[in-house]
Amino acid sequence: MGPRVSDTDVAPALHIDGVAKSFHGRTVLHPFELRIAPGEIHALLGQNGSGKSTLIKMLSGFHQPDSGGTVLVAGQPLPPGSAESAHRLGLRFVHQDLGLVDASSIVDNLLFGHGFPTRFGTVRAAAARRRCAAALHAVGLDLDPGVPVAALTPAQRTGVAVARAMFASDERARVLVLDEPTATLPAEEVDHLHETLRRAAAQGVAILYVTHFLDEVYRLADAVSVLRDGYLVTTSAVEEIERPKLVHHLVGGELEGVRREARRPAPGHDASFVVRDLRAGRIRGVDLGAASGEILGVYGLTGSGRESLLAAVFGATTRESGQVLLAGREVRPSPGDSIAAGIGYLPPDRKVSGGCLALPAAENLTLPSLRSFWARGWLSKRGESAEVRDWFGRLQIRPGDGIRLPLSSFSGGNQQKVLLGKWLRLEPKVLLLDEPTQGVDVGAKAELHRQILKAAASGAVVVVSSTDVEELATLCDRVLVMRDGLVAEDLCGDDVTERAINRSSHQAATSSAGRER
Repeated sequence: MGPRVSDTDVAPALHIDGVAKSFHGRTVLHPFELRIAPGEIHALLGQNGSGKSTLIKMLSGFHQPDSGGTVLVAGQPLPPGSAESAHRLGLRFVHQDLGLVDASSIVDNLLFGHGFPTRFGTVRAAAARRRCAAALHAVGLDLDPGVPVAALTPAQRTGVAVARAMFASDERARVLVLDEPTATLPAEEVDHLHETLRRAAAQGVAILYVTHFLDEVYRLADAVSVLRDGYLVTTSAVEEIERPKLVHHLVGGELEGVRREARRPAPGHDASFVVRDLRAGRIRGVDLGAASGEILGVYGLTGSGRESLLAAVFGATTRESGQVLLAGREVRPSPGDSIAAGIGYLPPDRKVSGGCLALPAAENLTLPSLRSFWARGWLSKRGESAEVRDWFGRLQIRPGDGIRLPLSSFSGGNQQKVLLGKWLRLEPKVLLLDEPTQGVDVGAKAELHRQILKAAASGAVVVVSSTDVEELATLCDRVLVMRDGLVAEDLCGDDVTERAINRSSHQAATSSAGRER
């Protein structure tokens, strides 16, 4: 593609030169130079811990860089450590959590903190809606400004966050920084967001797009840079770098692929894990069965019920009715009963419900069961530490000597390994994994996939609910495609492909829309 703006007389929208950052004497981001032109979409790749987050926090004014470097925004120097100056010069940020208030309307979310149009001390509601509608239209969104954010699709929510960043204040947006904006988006929503960003770039806004998805780089970006271990190892026009070379820069070598070698047939009467007529929220009567050693995938478009299925199965959310059976015995609908029966559940959001970020990694890993460490009324910290170190080694968690560090100090990929490890150490009979590799780099993703395959090889039933179609096609023996709270199709054998999963989900959506009409 190449950058959209090539005029050498035009100052870069963002020019970083010689910026570095150290913490406690350890350099986490080494001096580098990066230029992004107006209207250019520049992808930034890097494994967890590579320095991406540090860079974003320096640009936003959260971290102050080491002395010696400069950051220019449209030719103007950015004072270090000043969030106010970053905003005034035109730097805008959209973070993973978006920072939207679900219960409030779009117009309230867009204008809160930036000021509502007023007259004689009274908010001019019509003017506020017009201003909001213009901001939405500029990024290609045709939405009623009065609609609550909770009613929007994931891509629309992200689009609202982009509109707020770009147009909610009088200062012009020059650089838009997005931190993994599609980490939680289903595949069909990603294209909508990409179109929003192309519209922003067409208006001259430079976009720094942080992502873990290589496909996005080739579909969206003009240029790509890679951070590894705090060093900027390459910057290239996307059209000039092939995928294997990009992966090499990313991981420092070849990435060994992980794939299910032979798919198991669909279970008949040998299903050891059975869910019957499960009803909860959007789920309107789901039946499924899986045999020991099987990896069962679950896919569905936004609103299909996929998002809430595993939490309901585990008992983390309230069921209206239905049964969960393991080896013929009913499991009562509560997390405690599920764990006692041998069922583990990895929630989709590790920062909110998956783990306790303030607790040490060791305590997160051993949290579901401390029984083996109790002796005569005392908890053996030595025994706990020894087992945790063993699991750190098995799962390649880094830093390997950081078992007493708070979980929050680990990269996203290593956090996810800890949270998966807490269930693997219990040798579960059933492993329920909701978005198990969401927001992790390609290296951590490959390691997590290896551990999932190992769990199945040891005889566990593994259920993977994911919006990552490639992940499901890579790992699963079967994939259930959901629609309207029900299982619409059960794909198995040679039908477990990315194309078949996508086709089935879109056929499901089409038939659903037809029925609604």
